[in-house]
Parts: sequence; C-alpha cells; structure tokens
Amino acid sequence: MPEQSPQPAVTPRFRPVLDRFAPYKPGKKPSAQDGPGYKLSSNESPYGPLPSVAAAIAAAAGSANRYPDNNAVELTEAIAARHGVPAAHVAVGCGSVGLVQQLLEAVCDPGAEVLYAWRSFEAYPYLADLAGGTSVRVPLRGEGHDLDAMAAAITPATRLIFVCTPNNPTGTIVDRGELGRFLDQVPADCLVVLDEAYVQYVRDPAAPDGVEMYRDRPNVAVLRTFSKAYGLAGLRVGYLIGPEPVAAAARKTMLTFTVSTVAQAAAIASLAAESELMERVDAVVAERQRVRDALLAMGWAVPPTEANFVWLRLGADTVNFAAACDRAGISTRPFADEGVRVSIGEVAANDVFLEVAQAYPGRA
Repeated sequence: MPEQSPQPAVTPRFRPVLDRFAPYKPGKKPSAQDGPGYKLSSNESPYGPLPSVAAAIAAAAGSANRYPDNNAVELTEAIAARHGVPAAHVAVGCGSVGLVQQLLEAVCDPGAEVLYAWRSFEAYPYLADLAGGTSVRVPLRGEGHDLDAMAAAITPATRLIFVCTPNNPTGTIVDRGELGRFLDQVPADCLVVLDEAYVQYVRDPAAPDGVEMYRDRPNVAVLRTFSKAYGLAGLRVGYLIGPEPVAAAARKTMLTFTVSTVAQAAAIASLAAESELMERVDAVVAERQRVRDALLAMGWAVPPTEANFVWLRLGADTVNFAAACDRAGISTRPFADEGVRVSIGEVAANDVFLEVAQAYPGRA
C-alpha cells in the first residue's frame, strides 16, 4: 500500500477569548516540609463548622441521592428573615462568585462595560471576559477605591459596577457617605453590586451596610457569602439581596441545581447559630489586630484592614517574600510585582508568619 502522508492536526474551535486570560488560580497549599504547614492563601476561616452545623450537614448527606431544591426555598426564606427583606429580593448561587457570574450573564450584551477598581477581586476580569463584557479598571487610590475616578469612568455603555468592600486583596472599605454620593451619580439603568464577602469582620463605624443602602435604590444589589465568616468555603453557597428584578435576573442565569442540599442545610443551620458564630468572628478580628500591630511595630506598611487578612505592598519583592513564607510552611497569596495577601489563621500560623516577617531583610 502507498505510504499515507500524516494528516494535519485539527482541534475543536474555541472562543478566542480563551487565549486572552488565565483561569482563576486558587490559593496554594503549604509546601511539603517537616513541621506543620499552614494555608494562609485563601481567606478561609480557621474554624470548622459549628457542632450544630456539622450535625445538619451529616443529616442532609443522607439524601444525597436526590436533587437539591433548585429554588432553595427554605434557605431563601431564612436569608430574607435574617435581613428583613422580601424573599423575592433574594437569590442564591455557588458562592458569591457564582452570583458574580450570574449577574454578568444577565447584563452583558456585546460592547457592555463592566467597571471596577483594580486591584480587586480576581474573578471580575475573567468572568467579565467570558460573559462578553469589556472591563474598565480604575486604579486604587491609597489601597482603596477611588470613587470619584470611578464615577468619571462611567459611560453610556456601563452596565455593571462592582464595589468590593472590604476590598480583596487590600482589606480597605469605602466610606458610607462617599459611597452614597457615588451611587447618586450612577445612571438608573446601570447596576451597582456591593460585594460584601467579608462584611462580618467589619468593625469600622464608617463602613456601609449594603442591605440598608439597597432598600431605596432600585439599581443596587448586595453580595454575601457563607464561605468566609461562616466557615463553609467547601460547600459553596452565597447569596444576593437586591430589588426584585435584579434577584429575578440572577435566578434565571443560575446553573441548575448549583447549590447542593448539604450546602443549603449548612447555611440554614449557620444562620440559626449566628450568635455562637460571631464569637469566632470576634476572635479572628482580635487576631487581625494583633498581627497588624506586630507588623507595624516591625516597620511594615500595612493598610487598615476590615477583612480577615492583611495586605503587604511589596512591589518587585513580592515573589521573594512569598517564597520565604513558603519555606517556613506558610502559603500566602502573592500578586506578582504588587503585594502579598495573608489570611488570618490559627494563632500558631500567625506566629510563624510574623517570625518570617520579622526576619525578612529590607522590610518596608
């Protein structure tokens, strides 16, 4: 038989947008080493679920052969009752990041602009790209949102604005009065989403309460999550509170059955145990203050933080510092040439991190 020439390689056709960005990279685990390792890279709670929540998880696992309630009726009603809002103003999703995606899919036509501060939550750029939106990034000012510059960046094409407060990864908040003045400048047909994933850790009286601010603003919605303070990061459940048309749009774009029965049961039990949970949150806040005070005493520049992490702007030294932490068994979240975000973990983990910070040469 005549020898056949090799066939040219043919691959399926994918959207060109996939060539323009890297997918989300979760916080790395500690490198293998002899002693205990500590993961301070993902802003997780150092505490496991409360006993009552663990019991609810175990009970719900027995029905894992059945699909979850796609409308999450019981959880929706529990969230609505907790915040004093109509159930029709609530939507749930696969963590608050799932709701970010749902909202982007709901608003992004070709040419739609998505406006946010930068640096802020890493998922905004790539989810906006996937939804077909055009990102407009407004640089931070002093590690916080520059709301005046963000207002100036609004155009007729702006469809969605994210305000992350406390901001991830810098930990700063927006001032309630400044936010109100900013919202007054946003066109009524442009949706503003207040991303409050870390709201339970906030102690600054100047911080806004998104649930209060949305009540008389038809273009404002709030995102919250059970992943951080509630200690349910592995179960993936978050929620939106917003005007009925906004919540309805988010529900329409939710992936079917995306919030599991176990996640729903755990979230309901967590709401019922909030007073006990807040004791843990207060302990994290106290550790946050201890860590920041120690860093400041060492000469580090650390912006005030209202989240469960601290931010060190290290510029070109970022990767080297993260590597020093890694060698000590501490995984952190470096943003190359910008800075390192370090979660507040167990006391022992925080102590090891502080030892690295103390020994690091040329600290800021």
